[in-house]
Amino acid sequence: MVRSDGRVYDQIREIKITRNYIKHFPGSVLIECGDTKVICTASMDEKVPPFLKGMGEGWVTAEYSMLPCAASTRIVRDSIRGKINSRSQEIQRLIGRSLRGIFNTKALGERTIIVDCDVIQADGGTRTASITGAFVALYDLIRDLRKKKIISENPIKNFVAAVSVGIVEGNMLLDLNYEEDVNAWADMNIVMTGSDKFIEVQGTAEKNPYSKEELAKLLELAKNGISKLIEIQKQTLGN
Repeated sequence: MVRSDGRVYDQIREIKITRNYIKHFPGSVLIECGDTKVICTASMDEKVPPFLKGMGEGWVTAEYSMLPCAASTRIVRDSIRGKINSRSQEIQRLIGRSLRGIFNTKALGERTIIVDCDVIQADGGTRTASITGAFVALYDLIRDLRKKKIISENPIKNFVAAVSVGIVEGNMLLDLNYEEDVNAWADMNIVMTGSDKFIEVQGTAEKNPYSKEELAKLLELAKNGISKLIEIQKQTLGN
């Protein structure tokens, strides 16, 4: 099939990662995946959640939100709604799990790293772009903490990135934009490490159930896409 943006089926969108995007935070990036744009910032707090107090290890968590005009219709702010949007809550938990999957929390001491992911423009794949960008922000923060001798050991054990795949009109596609996502028969969000290990697989049949063989092909398609994303992360960080 001919995709709306001219890509072939196994091609990720154009990726651009701008480091040091927010001058107040050493760990801050703007990640652009096609027309999806997310600001990711990483900061540290000298305390841990109550369940970790006195345990001698740290924590990595995330917060996610979309600016009111990030999508085609205005999104009501959580502060006005009076509670966190359930979708936002699910996504920020996914981002946190993804980062903790490649992180040695004991090397952090009793400190918490918070990664904020704010979508300023959405065209599909905001959660996967957030994870890919959040890793770069986290890496830069850790580099700054080690430079300042706040921590001595590098707690990052591997790279991590995420991408979407789906079946649209019977065709398997990599890195869905919004138009493809809303018309997908099935779609998945895959999180993997630089060692080709899975951290999360989220898959749903929206219209037609998919087979075990189709699942295997989608996972392979995602693996190839994530390999390209991690290569971009490495180039951005200077290997």
